Amino acid sequence: MADRHTGTHGHVPVMLERMVELIAPTVAESSESSALSVILDGTLGAGGHTEAFLERFPWAMVIGVDRDKKELSRTTERLSRFRDRFYPVHARFDNFDEALDDADHPVVDAFHAHGISAGFFDLGVSSMQLDQVDRGFTYRDDGPLDMRMDTSTGKTAADVLNTYSHGELARILKTYGDERFAGPLARAIVREREKEPWTTSQRLVDLIYATIPASARRHGGHPAKRTFQALRVEVNAELDALRRVIPKVCSYLHLGGRAVFMSYQSLEDKIVKRELAELTESKTPPGLPIDLPNSAPDFHLVTRGSEKADEQENNKNPRAHSVRVRAVERTGYSHSSPPPGGTSVRASGSSTTYSARSESRHEAHPTGREQLVSSAQQSISHREDVEGEQ
Repeated sequence: MADRHTGTHGHVPVMLERMVELIAPTVAESSESSALSVILDGTLGAGGHTEAFLERFPWAMVIGVDRDKKELSRTTERLSRFRDRFYPVHARFDNFDEALDDADHPVVDAFHAHGISAGFFDLGVSSMQLDQVDRGFTYRDDGPLDMRMDTSTGKTAADVLNTYSHGELARILKTYGDERFAGPLARAIVREREKEPWTTSQRLVDLIYATIPASARRHGGHPAKRTFQALRVEVNAELDALRRVIPKVCSYLHLGGRAVFMSYQSLEDKIVKRELAELTESKTPPGLPIDLPNSAPDFHLVTRGSEKADEQENNKNPRAHSVRVRAVERTGYSHSSPPPGGTSVRASGSSTTYSARSESRHEAHPTGREQLVSSAQQSISHREDVEGEQ
C-alpha cells in the first residue's frame, strides 16, 4: 500500500503505516460519532502522508501547509480528487492559523469551530527540495546558494555568507551545525568573500574541504553536511518556527487529539522533546500526593521516548535512518488552556491570543457541529454526484 504514496520525484513517505496508526484513534473516534475530523499536516511536501490519511479515513479532512509554493501547487494538483476534503495553505507552519483567518472552505469552517483531531509534522528539508539543484540545498551538486524553502521571500544562504560577521557565522555553524571547526570556517568564509562574493555551492564545498583537517574529514559523513545544515536552518528560521508551533498546534487539539512530530537531526528532536515535556508536566509543586486544581497536565506522551524506524523501513527508505518520532495526546483542559474555539491558549507558559475568529465562527453557525458536518457532507456528496454523471 505504501508504494502508492510515492508522491513526486519518487519520494517515499517515512514510517507511513506507523504515522497512520498514531493518529488513527482520534480520527476513528470522530468516525464513530459521525463527525468529520480535521488533520493538520504542517509539512505537506509531496503529500504522501496526507494522501494516506485521506484514503484511510474517508470521513476526515486535511489542511496541508507548506512554505514552498511550487511544491504546494504540484501536490494540490496531485490530490485534486480530494479537493472537498483537502485545503492547501501557503505559509510557514507556525503561522498556519493566521493564514486560515480569511479562508472560506468546509475544512476551514471545521477547524475554526472545533479545532483539530491531529497535527502532523515531518520536519526538515524534503527529498524533492534536495533533488532540485537550483534550490541550493545539496552539497553534492553545484548550484546557487539559495536554500530558501519559500523562494518568494527572505534572505538566501549567499546573503548570510556575504553579510554576516565572523562572530555571527561562527555562532550559527557551531549552534545549528555542531561544527567543530566553526571558527576557522567562519574566518575562511569572510576572507574569501573579500575576493569575490559567495554565489555557488561548489565553491563553498571546496573551501570546507580546504579548511577542515584531513584527519577530521574521515569521520562523521560528508564534511560539508554540517555547514549546509547550519545555513539552511538559519535561512529558514527552522528552529524558531518549531519552538512556536508545538504549543500552538497542541492548543488546537480537541480532547483525545494527538500531535505527531518526525525529526531528522538532534537540534529538532531536542526542541520537540523539551516542548512536549513541558506540556506533559504537572504544575503541582514536588512532594504533594495529588495534583492541585488546574495543575494537572493537559497532555500525556503517546510514545515512550522517541521511536525509530525498524530495519525493514530503513532498508526500504534510507531517509528513515535518522528519524525520531514523538507524539502527545490531549487529555484535559486547564484554566489557562481552554478547548478549541476559545481565544486564549497557553504558549510555552504564557497566555497568547492566537485567533479571535473562532468566536465569530460560532455566531455564524448557531446550530454548531451538526450543521457544520452536514454542510461539509453535502458538499462531498454533491461532488460525487457530479462526477458520477460525467
